Amino acid sequence: MADRWATFGIDLHLEPTGPGLRRGLTDALREAVRGGRLAPGTRLPSSRSLAGDLGIARNTVADAYADLVAEGWLTARQGSGTRVADRAVPRPPTRPPAPGRAPGRLPYDLVPGTPDLASFPRAEWLKATRRALATAPHDAFGYGDPRGRPELRTALADYLARVRGVRADPERLVVCSGFAHGLRLLCDVLHARGARTLAVDSYGLDVHWDLAARAGLRTAPLPFDALGTRAQDPGDVGAVLLNPAHQFPLGGALRPERRAAVVDWARRTGQLILEDDYDGEFRYDRQAVGALQDLDPDRVVYLGTASKSLAPGLRLGWMVLPPSLLPDVVAHGDGRSVGVLEQLALAEFLTSGAYDRHVRAARLRYRRRRDALVGAVADRAPDVRVTGIAAGLHAVLRLPPGTEQSVVQAATWQGLAVHGLSRFRHPAADVAPADALVVGYATPPDHAWASTLEALCRALP
Repeated sequence: MADRWATFGIDLHLEPTGPGLRRGLTDALREAVRGGRLAPGTRLPSSRSLAGDLGIARNTVADAYADLVAEGWLTARQGSGTRVADRAVPRPPTRPPAPGRAPGRLPYDLVPGTPDLASFPRAEWLKATRRALATAPHDAFGYGDPRGRPELRTALADYLARVRGVRADPERLVVCSGFAHGLRLLCDVLHARGARTLAVDSYGLDVHWDLAARAGLRTAPLPFDALGTRAQDPGDVGAVLLNPAHQFPLGGALRPERRAAVVDWARRTGQLILEDDYDGEFRYDRQAVGALQDLDPDRVVYLGTASKSLAPGLRLGWMVLPPSLLPDVVAHGDGRSVGVLEQLALAEFLTSGAYDRHVRAARLRYRRRRDALVGAVADRAPDVRVTGIAAGLHAVLRLPPGTEQSVVQAATWQGLAVHGLSRFRHPAADVAPADALVVGYATPPDHAWASTLEALCRALP
């Protein structure tokens, strides 16, 4: 028993530095936790044991432990000893990545395209899943309609008409496993019908251009000016892919006269517009811009997804199709891309009002983040202008000319993953290069938001 204190706990390598033993020990312990050497839940040596190992007074160790308990790094309970607190701690990189090598996953993340996954409404989704499973008819678990479950198509049609102004008949609605799946089906159909070119924005996602290429379609970037995309005369193309409510990545809405003009082009030529409404619910400063599809449901294909409003891992998306396109799209799909339970759960989530409540709460949370981002950049980097902030889950930070690559590198040194605007420019786009960052402010979980914003500000010029 006499030696129990000397063998209890763990061996711990610490090198207290700085003025004063107590402060040096506190700093060393804090860094061990922050850097990941001490994992959450790890039980630390007793103050007597650690004092003996380090050759210092026991009270010094006890005081250092107390300081870190007060800061939230450690916990102390009678009978349980002192442990590392169970909290998520971003781990800073130990060294900058070698030039020319892609860094691994960085501790801070502002890459656009993902919502705050920690805010997924688990409890409400579980309730919806249970209710849906309890009331589902037996035939729901068969192969069913290749367009998707009628419960979900009906719920989506009602929601899209109410919130986005879409003229959505459940009979013309097809459930898919996300926007990329829907786009692939549409590109296959367009190619089979003889199309060879898809017009796209000058700035967009290369994954969409690659999907079109795999279907045999060339992508042609649309002209772009100070007012945004000029889509009124796309030329000799089979279809146009647009984000009319909130363009990615630049963030603007397609101007009313240009919306009308591109629809007139589709009517005149008999071609199609593919409307990607990827984050249409997230409008902050005024009423959301309605769906382009409402101007002509026979010429506009509406595509939506739950990837931004809920989570991409659900693999839930939808298309509202013109009647002339529906048979070909259904024929090209396998009808089994989305699990029936996920479809029934989303239908219940929509009809119960839980989806509306979740989106309203998320809209408020993301608006606060946007405001914090704008305020921090104004205070810390007055030469940087923030644009594209009226809607969506990302912002564009306009940088001084010639600084984009150096700022992205500086962000990497800060442990921050962020993309420059040049990453999203189509290779054939005839636009003057602009230096900017595309900041996905929805991505970090709440507990990491402040530290992520601080890392960004340190990287800005």
